[in-house]
Amino acid sequence: MDKEKKVDIISKFGLSKGDTGSTEVQVALFTERINQLTGHMVANRHDYHTQRSLLKLVGQRKRLLAYLSKQDVARYHNLIARLGLRK
Repeated sequence: MDKEKKVDIISKFGLSKGDTGSTEVQVALFTERINQLTGHMVANRHDYHTQRSLLKLVGQRKRLLAYLSKQDVARYHNLIARLGLRK
């Protein structure tokens, strides 16, 4: 992910200017990286290092979403709707 894409995601999902640590920003960045790695795995099925990294990112995102759902359900529903995670 290039710097411009990262800055765009941070500005879109951040709660305030320069917010890089909020749960929404972290989940959005994980989602972008997961989408990139998924595309890579389609082309390179036997890249097991990437597969392990992908599974770790999915687990981290899952934990952050569980945390957010316990803390503030409205923010959780807003985030998953904006990212299109649950259908």
